Amino acid sequence: MVYHIALYLKQYWSFLNVFHYISVRAMCVLLTSFSLSGLFGGRFIRLAQRLFASKPRDYVPDSHKIKQNIPTMGGIFILGNVLISLLLWGNLLNMRLWVCILALLLFGLIGFLDDWHKLKRKRGISSSHKFGLQLIASLITVSTWLLLVKPSTRLIFPFFKHLHPDLGHFFLIWAIFVLVACSNAVNLTDGLDGLATSALITNFGVFSLIAYAAGHAKIAAYLQIPFAGSGELTILGGALLGACLGFLWYNTYPAQIFMGDVGSISLGAVLGLMALMTKQELLFLIAGGLFVLETVSVIMQVGSFKLRGKRLFKMAPIHHHFELIGWPETKIVVRFAIISIILALLALMTLKIR
Repeated sequence: MVYHIALYLKQYWSFLNVFHYISVRAMCVLLTSFSLSGLFGGRFIRLAQRLFASKPRDYVPDSHKIKQNIPTMGGIFILGNVLISLLLWGNLLNMRLWVCILALLLFGLIGFLDDWHKLKRKRGISSSHKFGLQLIASLITVSTWLLLVKPSTRLIFPFFKHLHPDLGHFFLIWAIFVLVACSNAVNLTDGLDGLATSALITNFGVFSLIAYAAGHAKIAAYLQIPFAGSGELTILGGALLGACLGFLWYNTYPAQIFMGDVGSISLGAVLGLMALMTKQELLFLIAGGLFVLETVSVIMQVGSFKLRGKRLFKMAPIHHHFELIGWPETKIVVRFAIISIILALLALMTLKIR
């Protein structure tokens, strides 16, 4: 809204042209979303305490019993914050932005249904039901993106200048896989106070920078990465980054509120979509290495138990394993956050190593 108003009024007041720049709007949207968290976070928590008090969960360490009655569904607040901030600072004519909003809403709805079932019946919707809904949401999102934007269907490999095979019609399947995988990876990581939020902050920071670089023809040419026209995704990343920073203020140990599946599933999906739109989805394996580690630990645990009848870890995802061997929750979160920052820096380094 501010972008379009400034675009019209700059013919009378030239200084308003500053809001045409993505870098300026990215900082403004980040500060806006963070400020909204500070202004309304406490009120939302008080409302959530009445409506969304969490119940004890199965398959978590006994130490988590003290977290009973801490409100969940904080993801509703994050998504609302992001949407308001985008309406204020985004270019509302940009189709990529609307596709990302569509993904946030569709996956957020799936997470809301799962969280609501947990509150009312102690168990969420079945894994098969959730997976089916994620496939449908991914199909709708990717199809809309392909129809409206018509992006390149090439797959870009890090470290290689000329290795970029064209997936053609298989790109639809690949993109759906990325969305579902990223969505579930973040969901699995969301198990300790501030863990998923801190990792999301570093990843949204990384892909916001990549979106800016891939949306600037000269920078993309200099880095020898595909020009993806993804500049406006920097505004999306700024909104997500600010909202997650603001949410971490309340979600850090001891958490006053949890994001719930409505947050983790939707934020994971839009992170995967940003990676796809910038043509750097394989870079998620590095930048989002913490999410990958959490997911792989679950796969290994299940596979080992089914094949050998033995567990590799005391509990999966792996952050629970460290809890059960005696690490304090705060130590796990901080150390995992450090790992996430290092992986983010390594991911950014690869942009120049071609």
